[in-house]
Formats: sequence, structure tokens, C-alpha cells
Amino acid sequence: MSKRGKTHRQFTAEYKAAAVQRVREELLRGRSQSDVARALGLNNGMLSRWRREADEATPASAEAPSESLEAEVRRLRREVETLRQERDFAKKAAAYFARDVP
Repeated sequence: MSKRGKTHRQFTAEYKAAAVQRVREELLRGRSQSDVARALGLNNGMLSRWRREADEATPASAEAPSESLEAEVRRLRREVETLRQERDFAKKAAAYFARDVP
């Protein structure tokens, strides 16, 4: 079977690095790598290989999140919990005031 019509695409190192960075950001937002690959028009396996190569090229110490980022994550998680409690209270208050009072 011939592969006529298919061209071999070559990507620059900058493009690969940008794609890997986008995957990392989207994973934090809850999207899958497959979604990102599809959006970029890439094969998921190729994107996996680029991530693996980038991980091997980056020293482990450079990947560790800084203390300020960890502190911000903790602060944001507390804020999310507070907002959830406020939302739940508002729901209950709305239900209480919406019921028929004779």
C-alpha cells in the first residue's frame, strides 16, 4: 500500500517546546493530552514522545514547583472551599425564602 499524498512533516524545536508547554498547561486545566493533540492537528503518540524527550532533557530540580507557587495553590484551594461554603449557604437561604409562607 502506497503512502502517496502524505507528506512527512518536520517541526522545529521551538514548535515542539511550545506544544509540550501547552499540554502541560491544559492538563492543569483538566483537559486531556488527546484533546490538545487533536487541537494542534498532531498524533497523540508524537506529542507523548515530545513530552518524554522534554522531561529527559530537563533536570528534575528545574521541574520542582517553587515555594511561592505551592503557597498560591494552598491559598487558592482555601478560597475555593470558602466559595463553595458561601454558595451552599446562598442556595439554602434562597430555598428557605422561596418556599410558601402562609
